[in-house]
Amino acid sequence: MYRHHLAPILALGFLVDLVTGAAQATEGGASLFIPGGHGPGAGIVPPPGFYFANDFFAYSGELTGGRRIQIGGAVLADVQTEVRADFLTATWVTPLEILGGRTAIGISLPFGVPRVSAGVLIEAPRVGRTFAFSQRDDSFVLGDPVAAALIGWDAGKFHWQAGTTVSIPAGGYEEGELSNLAFNRWIGDVYAALTWLDPELGLDLSGAVGFEFNGENPDTDYRSGNAFHIDVSISKNLTKEFSVGLLAGYYDQVSSDTGAGNRIGPFKGRVTAVGATAGYDFTVAGTPVSARIKVLREVDVENRPQGTIGLFTVGFPLGAPTAPAPMRPVTAKY
Repeated sequence: MYRHHLAPILALGFLVDLVTGAAQATEGGASLFIPGGHGPGAGIVPPPGFYFANDFFAYSGELTGGRRIQIGGAVLADVQTEVRADFLTATWVTPLEILGGRTAIGISLPFGVPRVSAGVLIEAPRVGRTFAFSQRDDSFVLGDPVAAALIGWDAGKFHWQAGTTVSIPAGGYEEGELSNLAFNRWIGDVYAALTWLDPELGLDLSGAVGFEFNGENPDTDYRSGNAFHIDVSISKNLTKEFSVGLLAGYYDQVSSDTGAGNRIGPFKGRVTAVGATAGYDFTVAGTPVSARIKVLREVDVENRPQGTIGLFTVGFPLGAPTAPAPMRPVTAKY
């Protein structure tokens, strides 16, 4: 029997997906969704208990050819971006069952160093900047916390879940700075994920679809558009502990960017990324630990930098899982 009980925690770690530097259009090219975030085990919810996941994210990309992008209230061209960020995610799979499904809630806290450089600063009237060359900014910053809630079911080899994530604008955002990890706007994402898992074959087929709702950045008066996204993956255990697979992600912004502070027009973005993944399960002092690495290349992009995504996740339970509590009927009181 192959061990997949931590695979959904790795998926949840990136279900609370939040990276800004590798983004898909919208303001600053920043999106809550990361292509490939929902990988193997995306539809599985583990037994009730507390879990922890640490996600390390690396991205390197560029927007060349004189194409413009708006970041922190400034309009830029010939942009290069690099991000090294870490995301700490705590998840509680509760004993509560609703409609026969297990429920879970989680919170993720990001921090890291985005590095953004631009060949040309075209305009930045809100922050008193004028035309200039060779702008660069990099600093250690805190991102917006992201909360998540989900409910999941299983039947035989099928596992599925539905949930939502919300990015809360409470991070260290500074208008006029190019290096921000925080979005500084409310973002909601609703999704559904499905996994077909054959433990005897060690074969995992997973997919997820979702829709992202973006609010307005009050500091820049820029309202980002909404977007549809999808992830698919296939993985195979080569041994009891080690698995490899392929994955792909697609993001398509379906409504235009607007707002009084928008100076680059609709800026509707799109991206397709493809890549590979490898996972390894092991035990440390009696605690099961699951690790997974993902590398994806953005192969088709519009209105965003094009680059390479790297994700490395480690997850493990905190204490012993608890047994689910049966649902009790609610009796109205008069």
